[in-house]
Amino acid sequence: MWDGDRSRAAHPCSLVFARSRVTNGAVTRIEARAAHTREGDHLHRARGLLGAIAIMLGGVHCQGAADPAGARAPIARESAPAAPEAKAAEPAAADSAVASSTTTPASAAPAEPSSEPAAPEEKPRLELPRGGREIFPTYRLAGFCGTPGAPALGRLTGNLQTKTKQLLSYADKYTGDRKVLPVFELITVIVMGAPGKDGKWRRRVPDSVVDQYLQVARASKGLLILNIQPGHSDFLTEVKAYEKYLRMPDVGVALDPEWAMKGKQKPGAVYGQTTGAVINDVAAYLSGIVQEGDLPEKALIFHQVNDHVLKEESVIVAHPGVALIKGVDGLGPKGPKIKTYNYLVKNMPAHVHAGFKLFFDEDTKNGGKLMSPGEVLALTPVPEYVMYE
Repeated sequence: MWDGDRSRAAHPCSLVFARSRVTNGAVTRIEARAAHTREGDHLHRARGLLGAIAIMLGGVHCQGAADPAGARAPIARESAPAAPEAKAAEPAAADSAVASSTTTPASAAPAEPSSEPAAPEEKPRLELPRGGREIFPTYRLAGFCGTPGAPALGRLTGNLQTKTKQLLSYADKYTGDRKVLPVFELITVIVMGAPGKDGKWRRRVPDSVVDQYLQVARASKGLLILNIQPGHSDFLTEVKAYEKYLRMPDVGVALDPEWAMKGKQKPGAVYGQTTGAVINDVAAYLSGIVQEGDLPEKALIFHQVNDHVLKEESVIVAHPGVALIKGVDGLGPKGPKIKTYNYLVKNMPAHVHAGFKLFFDEDTKNGGKLMSPGEVLALTPVPEYVMYE
C-alpha cells in the first residue's frame, strides 16, 4: 500500500555511365588495332579495322542506344581503304575474333553492370538483452521494483550496484525450464498525496533518473520497465511522456490501476480503477512503436491487487509485438496470496501471461514468511513474471 508519500543509395553507376565505359573500351581496341596494322598491307589493315568495327558495333548493340558520336569519332582518325570483296570480309571477322580472344585481359570488354540498383545490406535486427526477439516462452521475467528516495515502494533504490547483486541473486532462482531475463521496474510516474501545480496528483521522475536505471539494467542485460501510477492523469498520456525510451529495444511498461483515480478521489483513501479498453489503448500504442522500429517484443504489465481495480478485462485483445502480463499483487501470508492469485487468473484471457508479486514487508508481517521460488513456481498457471517489492 502507498504510505502517503516508462533507414538506399542509388546504384553508384548509372546506366549512362555504364554505356560510356563500354564505348570507351571499344575505342581503345580500335586504336590498338590501327597501330598494329601500320606495319601490314592495306588488305590486312582493312581486315583488321573491319573486324574491330564489328566488335565495337556488336558491343554497342548489346548495351543499347549508346552515343553515336562517341562510337564514330575514333574511326575518323584513320583513312579507311576501299572495302575488299565480301568473301574477304568473312575471314577478316573470323581472324579478328581469334585475335580478340588472344588479347590480354586488360583489352577485354568490361562486364556489363546490372541496371538494377544493388540490394541494400540488411542490418541485424534488434534483439532482447539476452538474445531473441520474443519474451515468451524463452524467458521468465524476475526482478525488483522501486524509485529513488522511497524505500517503501521497493528495494530498487539507494546503492543500485548493491541492489543489482541482490536482484540477480533472487532472479537466478527462477531458472530451470526457462532462462531468466532480469527486470528493473522503475516507478517512473509516482502518485502523490497532494494535487501539485497541475492538479494531477502525480510526479514524473526526470530523464536523468531513467538514464541511470537504464544504464544499470543494461549492465546486467536486463529489461527496464517504466511503472506508471497516474493519479488524476491517465495512463496513455503518462506513457507517451517517455516515448523516447520506449523506442529502445529493452524498455517496457507497467500500469498500476489501483493508483488511477477518478473524480475527487484521493490516492490512498480509495482504490483507483482502469478498464480493459484503456489497457488496449496503451498496448496498441506500444505495438505501433514496435512495428515502426522493428523492435523486439515489449512487455506490458498491468498490476492487479483485487477484482475492483480492473474492469472489463475480457475486452483485452492481443497486439503484435506486445507481451501482455497480469501481475497479481496479493498482499499478506502465503495462504491469502495464493487464494487471490487463483481468483484473479481464473478468467484471464488466454493471450495474457500470468505474473506474481511478493512483498518483502507486507508478506512477512506478524511472523509471516516470504514465499520461496519453489512455492511460486508451484502455482497454476506457473507465473512467467515474478516481481519483488
